[in-house]
Amino acid sequence: LLTWWLGIPSSSSHTLLGGFVGAALAHAGGWAVHGQHVINYGYVIPTFFFIVLAPLIGMFVALVITILIVNLFQRSNPYRAEGWFRRLQLLSSALLSLGHGGNDAQKVLGIIAAALMAHGDLSNIKDLPHWVPIACFSAIALGTMSGGWRIVKTMGTRITKVSPLEGVCAETAGAITLFLTQYLGIPVSTTHTITGAIIGVGATKRMSAVRWGVTINIIWAWILTIPVSALLAACVYWIVRLFT
Repeated sequence: LLTWWLGIPSSSSHTLLGGFVGAALAHAGGWAVHGQHVINYGYVIPTFFFIVLAPLIGMFVALVITILIVNLFQRSNPYRAEGWFRRLQLLSSALLSLGHGGNDAQKVLGIIAAALMAHGDLSNIKDLPHWVPIACFSAIALGTMSGGWRIVKTMGTRITKVSPLEGVCAETAGAITLFLTQYLGIPVSTTHTITGAIIGVGATKRMSAVRWGVTINIIWAWILTIPVSALLAACVYWIVRLFT
């Protein structure tokens, strides 16, 4: 909510990860209990790597798609081409939305499943009640509709000016990256991926077309997301323990 208020596109996946880590460490009272690590670093460390890799993958795919499309349609009528790409953007944004829901909602499902298992209401994660995925997907959709415009402004105008053609290229690149990484089971951030893709389409015009000052602020937010959310989760845990 804080990064949304500031108009900074941050990763909900990394926020959840940081919250889980912070709460676990606060509960255990340290990094290890009886010689065993509290955190499974085999899953956490790859996520840190993809803070860097996800936007780079999105940027590379967007660069390739943009260069390919520009060369294929360079002799087209600019007015008619813009009209076609405005229509195609509905399809590319729908694909990106599917990738977003299929990627990010799964993390929230995992958090609720962990809570249900800890409470004894669930023994097998495959038996998750139907209301859980419906609630997760609905909350993501409602949040995007009601509170996403600050982020939309940052992504659509502040990083670089995005035309319909560039929007199609960036969204298609983001969707391809998300579908591929989902298939391979690689943890990536939708936000990081599409931000990298937007930088990629901006860079095809010229490097100065990207507002690097805004981009650097976004990168700092990415770096700080996990440690800040972990600290907040630990604080919330200690406060709740005062009353339980």
